[in-house]
Amino acid sequence: MTQGTVEPALGARLEELRQPLTAYCYRMLGSPHEAEDAVQETMVRAWRSLPGLSDPTGLRPWAYKIATNVCIDALRDRRTRALPMDLAGPGDPHTNLGAPLAESAWVQPIPTHLVEDPHERAVSRESIRLAFVAALQHLLPRQRAVLILRDVLCWRASEVATLLETSVDAVNSTVRRARAALAEAQRGDLPGEPVDARLLQRYLDAFERFDIDGMVSLLHHDAVISMPPYDFWLRGAADFRAWLEFNEIPCGHVLAVTEANGGPAVAFYYRNADGSLAPLGIQVLEARAGKLIGMHVFLDAGLFPLFGLPAA
Repeated sequence: MTQGTVEPALGARLEELRQPLTAYCYRMLGSPHEAEDAVQETMVRAWRSLPGLSDPTGLRPWAYKIATNVCIDALRDRRTRALPMDLAGPGDPHTNLGAPLAESAWVQPIPTHLVEDPHERAVSRESIRLAFVAALQHLLPRQRAVLILRDVLCWRASEVATLLETSVDAVNSTVRRARAALAEAQRGDLPGEPVDARLLQRYLDAFERFDIDGMVSLLHHDAVISMPPYDFWLRGAADFRAWLEFNEIPCGHVLAVTEANGGPAVAFYYRNADGSLAPLGIQVLEARAGKLIGMHVFLDAGLFPLFGLPAA
């Protein structure tokens, strides 16, 4: 390859890395918008340096090294993103939501198609679950990178050591600490599963009718219901019922099914008095044994374009 030129095949191979790099940066940063920015910066840096790449067979680890540095730089002096359960105890169902926090406070959902590796579907879906990505945010940036590379992407310790310019012993030590910190962050909660088609349809039917009994009947007794950008959350079907009844949530919603974080998600709109529709939020749902155990309701109309959903 001549200095200053880029072989078309090499450029195409770099572009093929955009999706797995997006998944990597999303796990690192907890935000689809920040992940897109990080990947774009990675691509810009890579294209500028691509003519000087001495070994084209090393394109993938070289691109991941750039992405890792971009993400670690982005995480410097920045508040860790979280879910409401990481910030406060369960809320009183007889209160309202309170004041919203800034978008930068929250781990956000991401459309599955942006981050799913078609060659490793099962692995990639488990590692983009919302709870897993939120738990990753508890790790130090370097720990986060090592754990993702070793335990999610299955890189060898020697490969990670080369990428981070450190020793294999240091990588092994870091991944042990990262695993321990991750286990503590996950608080021993059992992992959720994607909502199956039958359960999803029952939930949609109940939600559209605003059938409180129907919705509550689909919840596990200790289900978690969170509502970013508010730090308010509830645990348990009984408290969710009490909150719905106390707040007198209006009906008139229109729903659209989409995919987020490896499973079904529900976008919902509110019908105004004039008949127009206003986007309200996107619900990421998790299940276990035929019941909903997680309902994370992102009340952020700004997510709709990301999911290819109309803003009206």
